[in-house]
Amino acid sequence: NLACSREVLCDLGLGFVLFSRGPKSGKMSEGVVTLRTRKFLTNRLMQRKQMVVDVLHPGRATIPKTEIRERLAKMYKTTPDVVFVFGFRTQFGGGKTTGFGLIYDTLDYAKKLEPNYRLARHGLYEKKKPSRKQRKERKNRQKKVRGVKKTKVSAGKKGR
Repeated sequence: NLACSREVLCDLGLGFVLFSRGPKSGKMSEGVVTLRTRKFLTNRLMQRKQMVVDVLHPGRATIPKTEIRERLAKMYKTTPDVVFVFGFRTQFGGGKTTGFGLIYDTLDYAKKLEPNYRLARHGLYEKKKPSRKQRKERKNRQKKVRGVKKTKVSAGKKGR
């Protein structure tokens, strides 16, 4: 029954459809957003579920990945922190966006298997890099030596 709530999640056989009923206004941003999954695969070797995600959003701008993560988590009865979505491309003319989604069994498997740049997007990884001055000094020390000695210089000891 759509009349009783603002958002209703329905399974129509092809996937889950989220009907969003916002307050009545003339805005284009409020409309029906449909999330469909295709090519679903349970990858036991990598402890995850993987799928192609189609987002239908006619009359609305591209949906943020955080919102897609939350809706996929609700669909597959898990938490948004183990859902990783990426590679979204909006079709010409708008209205449909397609990307890829991964749902890990646990956060530990996600940290072990996901590349660091995707973990950084979720705030789970931060690359430690030396200060700008240290990097410049190291670069200038490396310029003074040739070949494999450059690695010794970068380690801290200056090869003389």
